[in-house]
Amino acid sequence: MRTESQPRAAAISLDLSGETTAGRKALTASVDHLIIAGWTGRDPAAMEAHMAELEKIGIARPKIAPIFYRVAATLLTTAPDIQVLGTDSSGEVEPVLMSLADGLWLGVGSDHTDRKVETIGISISKQLCPKPISTHLWRFDELRTHWDDLVVRCFAIKDGQRRLYQEGTLAKMRHPEDLMTRHFGKNTMPAGTAMFCGTLAVHGKIEPADAYELEIEDPVLNRRIVHHYAVRTLPVEG
Repeated sequence: MRTESQPRAAAISLDLSGETTAGRKALTASVDHLIIAGWTGRDPAAMEAHMAELEKIGIARPKIAPIFYRVAATLLTTAPDIQVLGTDSSGEVEPVLMSLADGLWLGVGSDHTDRKVETIGISISKQLCPKPISTHLWRFDELRTHWDDLVVRCFAIKDGQRRLYQEGTLAKMRHPEDLMTRHFGKNTMPAGTAMFCGTLAVHGKIEPADAYELEIEDPVLNRRIVHHYAVRTLPVEG
């Protein structure tokens, strides 16, 4: 569990848009603490399936579940494309909780990760790639009670072909208040904190793509957030 005595890092500033049932407003997010929550599934069988798919590509099981990885806040980006080294990385859709000066907000993002390095060390691999997030956020209080109804999707685009890569309701994942309580000891987060809340098993196998389209849908309030990003690969020279 993180304590408030731990030092805060330098912050990254992001220009975002917040949507509430009353309308939209501009937001400025100053984030200096970024957490990637892993193994957040509620269903042991589904979580086992995700562990098994990662083991197939050489990635060890976690020491505890859920687990909370700390990575640099400067990895957060709303850019339409990212640069990664080589062709061994891949993305995945995740709900992203952000604690701003006026409270908690929710968006969608991708814990883009180098899968080759992940076989060596998960913490190291998560530090190597940018973490794309949407510019559009929803007020968390407006969806707190119907979290389980939210749907996340990821489409992977490769060689011009778009395929459904992940899809499911957030009923399959731990509620953010559960995650915050486990990590912070209370069902909220300090301002300036962002948390990726976990992901779902993929359809087929985990593999790189040229681009990813991320979605989170709220069928109760009839709205959707979509974020698209392209992957630019840099050469590995040694």
